[in-house]
Amino acid sequence: MGCFNLVIIIFIYLFSLSSLLITVQYTTAQPVYVYHFCLGANYTTNSTFQTNLNLLLPSLSSASTSVINYGFYNNTVGRNRDIVYGSLQCRAAKDIITDERCPISKEAIIWYDVCMLRYSNQYYFGTMQDSPGIYLSNLINATTDADQFRLNLLVGIAEEARTNHGFAAGDESLDDYRRVYGVVQCTGDIPSGGCYKCLFGAISEIPNFNFWDGKRGGRVIRPSCNWRYELYPFAIITSPPPQLSSPAPLVSPTSSTNTVKPNSKGNSSKLAISIAFPLAIAVLSAIGCCFFWRKKTKTKKFDYVDDEIISTESLQFNFSAISAATDKFAEANKLGQGGFGSVYKGTLPDRQEIAVKRLSKNSGQGELEFKNEVTLVAKLQHRNLVKLVGFSLAGEEKLLIYEFMPNASLDQFLFDPIKRTQLDWETRYKIIVGVAKGLLYLHEESRLKIVHRDLKASNILLDKDMNPKIADFGMARLFVLEQTQASTNRIVGTYGYMAPEYIMHGEFSVKSDVFSFGVLVLEILSGQRNSSFHKSDIARDLLSYAWRHWNNESAIEILDSTLKDTCSRNEVVKCIHAALLCVQENVTDRPSMPTVVLMLNSYSATNHELPSAPAFFSASTRHTEPKLPLCHGEAAKWSVNETSVSELCPR
Repeated sequence: MGCFNLVIIIFIYLFSLSSLLITVQYTTAQPVYVYHFCLGANYTTNSTFQTNLNLLLPSLSSASTSVINYGFYNNTVGRNRDIVYGSLQCRAAKDIITDERCPISKEAIIWYDVCMLRYSNQYYFGTMQDSPGIYLSNLINATTDADQFRLNLLVGIAEEARTNHGFAAGDESLDDYRRVYGVVQCTGDIPSGGCYKCLFGAISEIPNFNFWDGKRGGRVIRPSCNWRYELYPFAIITSPPPQLSSPAPLVSPTSSTNTVKPNSKGNSSKLAISIAFPLAIAVLSAIGCCFFWRKKTKTKKFDYVDDEIISTESLQFNFSAISAATDKFAEANKLGQGGFGSVYKGTLPDRQEIAVKRLSKNSGQGELEFKNEVTLVAKLQHRNLVKLVGFSLAGEEKLLIYEFMPNASLDQFLFDPIKRTQLDWETRYKIIVGVAKGLLYLHEESRLKIVHRDLKASNILLDKDMNPKIADFGMARLFVLEQTQASTNRIVGTYGYMAPEYIMHGEFSVKSDVFSFGVLVLEILSGQRNSSFHKSDIARDLLSYAWRHWNNESAIEILDSTLKDTCSRNEVVKCIHAALLCVQENVTDRPSMPTVVLMLNSYSATNHELPSAPAFFSASTRHTEPKLPLCHGEAAKWSVNETSVSELCPR
């Protein structure tokens, strides 16, 4: 595309955007859902509490029509144990009050791009609260280092918000033609001191870890405050929120805390000026960008990787050293190939054997996987996780270096009719317990709370003593400490191991890994792939096969025929019991990994609950087609102004 064509397109886009923004006072876009927490106890359907809640939510919506942008309104309905406190901080958006994300919870916090709806049976007005919270990151990487500018900007506007009714927006220059934009905001009910404490507590997270380093945007949302930055003007505010009266506990829908309706005259001209000037600058900047376009796209293609791995520099190897260790990546040393590139065996000068992943230069998935593994696996230390020896960066060459596993992966033994005989019962039981301990470490015991998202036989490596090590963290996700689940628009992983809520709704949690572990255990016990029953008259999958034998009190029959005379019957039944608990359809019914490890280490499983039917048990009544696109082994890709629920909090 020619430079002048690009300028014309940018001009038309920005002009249409400005026309839209000029009418912002007269039209209301529907807010975009971000995240929610359902908290507290549940209420009973058709109870007095539900009646009061149904009265409260419309009162918030009707009041919001008289509230200016980013205004705050709260109300209370009912008395005693059936009282409901609620608040809405938002642009006018009546559709929010029909949100049914927490249909029977007595407490809920629901965030949208510019709104927050909250209600509770506990009084919370005027009290600063910094949890539960959520971290978000724009998945597009910045082509310039905005990290220090971002921190300076947020600190500056947070100071301003302290004396500006809890709200401030600003921007700061990155270079001659780029800027970083930021917004900070507190809920309208907390005092300035609480607002200041909440904002600076959230902003202070930035230097503690590199979650937002090299990103085009990021955000932290807490019950009492939030901040956001982007490398584009994502918010244009006509005026700051008005002075809010101090809230008080209310007992009727008509008695409430509200904001003052602003005088809208004169705001249109201010808004037009605020758009016209940046519009002119944007067009001129686009012309300037054209002269540097090709050079920048060539030299900046992989810059983001360096920003993410500064803290792991001690693990960096020279490319020439790894090239020599693999005999210049000789075909004879090639161990295998994945969607991101090839794997080679090598030997370092100290005689240490290594496995080297060589990133394909044209694989977008590989770039994301490289960054994820370097910044994640380097922080993990456990005997049942593969060890990252180091990495190498040289121009467009990206290498991941691991300890070498002489027995390759579990699937090469388990699904080979000849090699499978080498997996006796003692070895299989050791693998099951070892993988369980590795997952327990990821979910509960490491400094970070991690969901692997792609646990399967081919991602279990075996050392010389057949000890298992979980590998391949390219799809792994990190969770905020208090966070229980997250969601995604694109599904990554391997069908047959993925939990039903992940396939159909994009929701994943530690219980998604628990489900995958259950499938893996059944495969280890039977020596059969979950998918090997497809189009079989015996069962539609391994889960159904195991469930039917469990109900018929013949669970031992699913065991690999090579083991039936050498195994411990008690241990086999215990493993089948644990596996069926793990693959239950209801997420909350699945055990946590601490419970699974305890169960495997106990003498028997008789003290544990009986499993219910596994997911997808009946093809005619249970199976539902996925509602989201499946992208096996493909990383998610987002547009510039989208943010993804991301999850990092040092333990």
